[in-house]
Amino acid sequence: MTKSMHSKTIVITGASTGIGKACALHLDKLGYQVFAGVRTETDALSLQDASSDRLTTFYIDIAKSESILSATNMLKSTLKSVGLYGLINNAGIVVAGPLEFVPIDSLRSQLEINVIGHIAVTQALLPLLRQAQGRIINMSSVSGRVATPFLGPYAASKFALEALSDSMRLELMPWDINVSVIEPGPISTPIWTKSIEATKLMIDKLPQKAKVLYGPAFQAALLWENNIEQSMSKPDVVVRAVIHALMSRRPRTRYRIGVSGFVADIFARFLPDILKDWIIKRQRKL
Repeated sequence: MTKSMHSKTIVITGASTGIGKACALHLDKLGYQVFAGVRTETDALSLQDASSDRLTTFYIDIAKSESILSATNMLKSTLKSVGLYGLINNAGIVVAGPLEFVPIDSLRSQLEINVIGHIAVTQALLPLLRQAQGRIINMSSVSGRVATPFLGPYAASKFALEALSDSMRLELMPWDINVSVIEPGPISTPIWTKSIEATKLMIDKLPQKAKVLYGPAFQAALLWENNIEQSMSKPDVVVRAVIHALMSRRPRTRYRIGVSGFVADIFARFLPDILKDWIIKRQRKL
C-alpha cells in the first residue's frame, strides 16, 4: 500500500453506516490513518467518496473466522512498522422478540456478532495494539446496563460486552492498553430503523399463540420506539466520546451518552429490581 502512514492508525468495524461511518469520517478529517471495516462494495465506495485518500476500506465479517484472518493479515502487513493505535469494535445487530419465542439460531447470531466476533477481532489485533500501546473502544449501549422487554437477546450481548471489557481492561493494564466502553442511548442511525423493522418482521413470523400472548405488549413497544425516534441524538455525540477515548491522556472506562445513558446507569447502580421493573412497565405502558 502506497498511502502515507499517520503515526496513529485506527481500525473500525461496522463502518458502513451510522456511528461507525461517522467515526471513520471524523477521524479521517482529523488526519488519522483509518481502516474502515465494511460488508459490501457499495458501502466501501460510499465511504471512499466521502473521505480523503488516507481512509482505507476493507471487507470483514466478524462472525466468520476466515474473514477475520484475511483482514488481520492485510492489517499486519500494512501496519507492521507502526502498530495499531486504536481499535473500535462497533459492528453489531439487533435481535428482538419475546424470549419464549426467539429462534435459537437468531439468539446465536446475536451473541456471535455482538460478543464473540469482537473478542475474535481483538485477539487477532492485540499484537499490533501492544506494539503501539494502543486503545480499545467497545461500543456498548444503555441496553448493556438495563434490560427491557423484547430486547433480551440484544441486552444480553451488551451486558456480556460490558463484562468482557472490564476483564480485558484489567488484563491489559501491564502494557498500558486502555479499554473504554461507549454506552449510547437511542441514536438516530440505521440500526434503530432496522430494529423497528426487525421487530415488525418478527411479529409477522411469530406463531399465533405468541401474538395472542404478547400482542398488546408488542404494540406498546412499537409505539414507544416510534415516540423515542423523534427525540434521538445524532451520531456526533458518540463521535465526541470516541475522540476523547482515543485522544485523552486519561480516557474514561465508560462513556455514558445522553440523558438515557445517565438514567440507565442510575437504574443499574441504585434502584432495586422491583422499582426498576415498575418504572419500565409504566414508561412503556405494558
